[in-house]
Amino acid sequence: MDVAALTDIPQQVSTGALPGWDRVDELVREAHRRYADDRTGAVADYIPVLAEADPELFGLAVIEVDGGLHDAGDALHPFSIQSISKMFVYALAIQEHGHERVREIVGVNNTGLAFNSLMALELNAGHPMNPMVNAGAIATTALMPGQTSVEQWERVREGLSAFAGRPLSLDGVVYASEAETNERNRAMGWLLRSYGRLTGDPDDVVDVYTRQCALSVTAHDLAVMGATLADGGVNPITGERVVSADVCRDTLAVVASTGLYETSGEWLFEIGLPAKSGVAGGIVAVAPGKGAVAGFSPRLDRAGNSVRSQLAIGHLSRALGLNLFASAPSATPRSTD
Repeated sequence: MDVAALTDIPQQVSTGALPGWDRVDELVREAHRRYADDRTGAVADYIPVLAEADPELFGLAVIEVDGGLHDAGDALHPFSIQSISKMFVYALAIQEHGHERVREIVGVNNTGLAFNSLMALELNAGHPMNPMVNAGAIATTALMPGQTSVEQWERVREGLSAFAGRPLSLDGVVYASEAETNERNRAMGWLLRSYGRLTGDPDDVVDVYTRQCALSVTAHDLAVMGATLADGGVNPITGERVVSADVCRDTLAVVASTGLYETSGEWLFEIGLPAKSGVAGGIVAVAPGKGAVAGFSPRLDRAGNSVRSQLAIGHLSRALGLNLFASAPSATPRSTD
């Protein structure tokens, strides 16, 4: 499709509204109570430090685009952002380099394979296919500005902090644990380099990527970050513009089709929201023009997605009318002409 042929058409926005503050707060607490006793799933153990997480932790947060805050349970408990960082670094990369350049390098299509698949790279002539798998995320991180890996890392940290509305810090214990076990990601970095998809030292780029995954956040932070994308790039708490509205649109479109690994299609079919998960137990889902819902619970399903978080976010998607594909017959009288 020739996207350039559409650029002269003004972008119109269609969004609804959430119920009143009290009703949203009630529904958030109800969703937390309803799924707090679910024991399905298991804590991730392929990164040693993640295996030490308390499986009973469960936090839930909703942030509205007008700044309304709703937290329940362990919403302020810190954990590492992991793969959820991919969606926000992708947004920063598009803001820096533009829609076409990032699409050319990274791609937007689902691989249909595991998030850490080397085969997906080889089958597609070294094209990462999308930024929500590890190869695509590494290629995206390489696009961050900076003359050195130290400068690139600082741009990543500052950018994600702007999304969160507060300074985010590195969890050194998580970083060290991941750095000791990231041989597969380093292999991806060199494979990307061999295909001309990555410039610079692949080991340095992978180190920055490892650091970004080890940033410490809370479910509350993730909801603020998601609500920034929901509000056209403006942080609803600080009022700071982080990225443009066009960048938000591009980011959410990719996340909708690839954000929950190989179960992304099922999630979009059932829940109807762009969402991204991480193996530490976090998930953030975005309702454009309304806000964002984030959950944290370390018990994961086989695809690596938090079980309780999926259930609670699905509950709120239905109860708050967040599903992007849901509609009802119009109350406007139909023309008889």
